[in-house]
Amino acid sequence: MDEDEFTTSKKDVLKFLKIIGVDTRFVSYTAEKIYINNLRFSKFSRKRQSTFNKEYPGIEVVRNSLFQKICSKSSKVLADEIKPNSTILIPENNDLIEIILEPYTRKYGVKLVYGGSYDLIVNPIILDSKVNSIFSDIFKGNGLTFSNKTNEIYPLINVPLNWINSFLEMDGKKIIETKDYDDLSTSFMEFLEDVAPQYRENVLKAYEYIEKELEVE
Repeated sequence: MDEDEFTTSKKDVLKFLKIIGVDTRFVSYTAEKIYINNLRFSKFSRKRQSTFNKEYPGIEVVRNSLFQKICSKSSKVLADEIKPNSTILIPENNDLIEIILEPYTRKYGVKLVYGGSYDLIVNPIILDSKVNSIFSDIFKGNGLTFSNKTNEIYPLINVPLNWINSFLEMDGKKIIETKDYDDLSTSFMEFLEDVAPQYRENVLKAYEYIEKELEVE
């Protein structure tokens, strides 16, 4: 294979990955890094990584198990929410959302945009923010409020803050601040963290169950 055969364009990088046997539906492309979303499905072995690094020494391959866990959580939501060939409006300056959704341009043929017309819009809310909001409404006497819009998708709704910030820190990116959290809810969440570490997922499941039951009625 001629060294000049492949450029550093996205098209050529992805083409090269396919040629060496990597399933690019399970990796995220950026100009500086290739993130492995699912090690098994991507087939991105150490041997293939070595081959890739010889051709593209300037592109880092990120084999981060925490990132793969985040993608796994996210995919369970996105599989139900994303429609093939849809245009998705994504928030600017949210690297994690963009990295997670990038492979869906190949999985489902979606188009990611920052503006203009779109079919679906990303709501970047994370698990901790959602649970904090649920508790806040309850403590304020508002009960449960349901405001999910039919064209919104929630890639990080079931991903905890500590996972996200741990990965962002490891990847040299800015972590998510939680300044807008309700103080009472935050204190309650800290208490629950000690006695029932899985409480976030359970609260979200209960919330979603009630929401579905109300829709049926």
